[in-house]
Amino acid sequence: MEITIGVQNAAREIVLESDQTSDEVSAAVAAALAGKPALELTDSKGRRVIVPTASLAYVEVGVEAKPRVGFGSI
Repeated sequence: MEITIGVQNAAREIVLESDQTSDEVSAAVAAALAGKPALELTDSKGRRVIVPTASLAYVEVGVEAKPRVGFGSI
């Protein structure tokens, strides 16, 4: 799933592809906003992305991609 993180006072967003479910990402964001010093997520390649909670502007969680099966035209 694609996750987009907006950071205050930064022109660009952080975009990462993650294997975590939307519920796991939402729980991590809620925990960070509840008092943790940073939001920590792991991308699909195993890299960790850590953003200080005070710098978060927004977090956009995409829909979970379902694999396509078979051939066909769209």
